[in-house]
Amino acid sequence: MDHGDSDPPSEGLRGRDLLGLGGLLVGAIVGGLVIGLVVDQAAGTSPLFVLVGIALGIVAGGFAFWARVRSALRD
Repeated sequence: MDHGDSDPPSEGLRGRDLLGLGGLLVGAIVGGLVIGLVVDQAAGTSPLFVLVGIALGIVAGGFAFWARVRSALRD
């Protein structure tokens, strides 16, 4: 008996979604690393901005990961 629901049931997170989440985390961390390397070279500092860039990449990647998982679980 059809109750008028035209949306298929939600399947949750699939394999390609999980790969995308992993890529998101890696991309954020590598992006922070590269930006830190460029700033360190320009400023003449050694590991300071690399470490700051990695830390910011981890925070940004973690936040984006959380937001995507949260929206996927809502659907």
